[in-house]
Amino acid sequence: MNERDRQQRLYVAKMAEKLRAGRISRREFIRAAALAGFGFSSAWYLGGCAPARPAAPVETAATAAPEAPKVDASAGSGSLTPQQQFLKEVGSKFKGTRIKIVSENTSPGLVISKLMKEEFTPLTGIEVDWEIVPLDQVLAKTIQDTVVGATGGKGQSDIYYWDQAWLGRFVNDSIPVDELLAKTDLAYPDYNFDDFLPQLVRDIASYKGTKIGVPFDIPIFIMMYRKDIFEDLKLKVPTTMQEYMDVVKAIHEAKSGEGVMGTVGQWKSGHYALQCDATAWMWSHGGAHFDADGKPMYTAEENAEGMRYMMELGKYMDPGVTGWDWGGQGDAFTQGKAGIFISWGEFFPGFDDPSRSKVVGLVEPADCPKEAKLRPREQCGYDETPGISHQGGSCLAISKYAPNPDAAWIFLQWATSADLTARANAQGANVPIRASNYTDPRVLENNKVVPGTTRHFEVTKRAIETRMGTEPHLPQWAALANDVNAVEYGKMTTKQQSIEDTLKAIQEKTEKALQAMREYGVVA
Repeated sequence: MNERDRQQRLYVAKMAEKLRAGRISRREFIRAAALAGFGFSSAWYLGGCAPARPAAPVETAATAAPEAPKVDASAGSGSLTPQQQFLKEVGSKFKGTRIKIVSENTSPGLVISKLMKEEFTPLTGIEVDWEIVPLDQVLAKTIQDTVVGATGGKGQSDIYYWDQAWLGRFVNDSIPVDELLAKTDLAYPDYNFDDFLPQLVRDIASYKGTKIGVPFDIPIFIMMYRKDIFEDLKLKVPTTMQEYMDVVKAIHEAKSGEGVMGTVGQWKSGHYALQCDATAWMWSHGGAHFDADGKPMYTAEENAEGMRYMMELGKYMDPGVTGWDWGGQGDAFTQGKAGIFISWGEFFPGFDDPSRSKVVGLVEPADCPKEAKLRPREQCGYDETPGISHQGGSCLAISKYAPNPDAAWIFLQWATSADLTARANAQGANVPIRASNYTDPRVLENNKVVPGTTRHFEVTKRAIETRMGTEPHLPQWAALANDVNAVEYGKMTTKQQSIEDTLKAIQEKTEKALQAMREYGVVA
């Protein structure tokens, strides 16, 4: 770490403290972080004060996973699974060790932190301090660790939680996964890293081909529709962009008089939700944010086509859509106010929850319609990967400066193992990151109409494997997406400016911002 890098990191940590103390706004912090080369891709963080996510999983009779064998640390090997035996024999060598993780509030984290107290710690004697803080504080604490570590000290955290936009900046601050997997004496039984979906490993846990983390979370766009409305109107599930538009129009014409619009959007001006929505339509018409040379390409005709499609959809939405973030969008559909939409699959389990849904058992998941055009990944810059199924995942990594890296690796393997992720999914954590998660009997048990349903998992898997869209991984992206794109798109959706003027404004402001970053020393 050179002196400039160190100063940039300390600057971000200082600004995070100002944010925590209320002396600067979230937007000011995002701009400051971008100036120093740290972006954000987390939809939930960039959404500001929006509801964090669909409700965190709550264990009920319907969502409770089958119990694992009772953990008895004094039991003989015959009564333990191979994994439990490993934790007892190998993990207990680190008895009394305390490892630390700092992360934002995620549904898988809530489930896993509960299970670790019941199972992991009793078998190993390893205590786990899992601190939940806002993502800006996750970044600040990680930066402080890396600055200390790079100067020869030991950090405080053993496991880092990383937004995918940070990978390029922290690539040298973790122990590469292949190096960890080579520790045969610490190899968790049947861990099988190849079971992680390779698209997630590539796009949310790797940097330039080096695996630096383990996939942990994967919000992603899928299509969801009201089967009762489709049956009533004798509609078929759309498979093309034109068919999707036709279905939206048909529903609106037949049902808007009953208070059911054709579709819903997340169009809140200046909110990252609007950027996510616009990006999906841009990608689905052959557009992208940056070309292969890293130059912004907003004024390309394909992007204009995507925006024209998006604005046409707006004719069949509730007029209040320009005030809705993803929370407003999800709530509207949950209350039965639209017939079809494309958005975060994490909404789906809530549709089958009678305590908050008016559409229990009426919503079906489906593959997003095929893009009209699709720009190849190699024709884009900064790892941007066009695909209508927009994603926003994260990963966990072992710190290069960890006080207890071996104990941390044992825990990380347990927490992301096939068994734990399956049980977390069966309890509504909605984190299907492994191929085996989709066939595990405990997950399939909830493939029915129950709160915490997994009825949408097969669609989610296909979205990840064949349709996943990933936004650019450049440090300035968070500031650009919020302060430029979402603001200008808001002028477009509220009819204050044309599509052409909107894209021209984004193009010019992006070019100006990138030049400023180059002058500051953060190479774009």
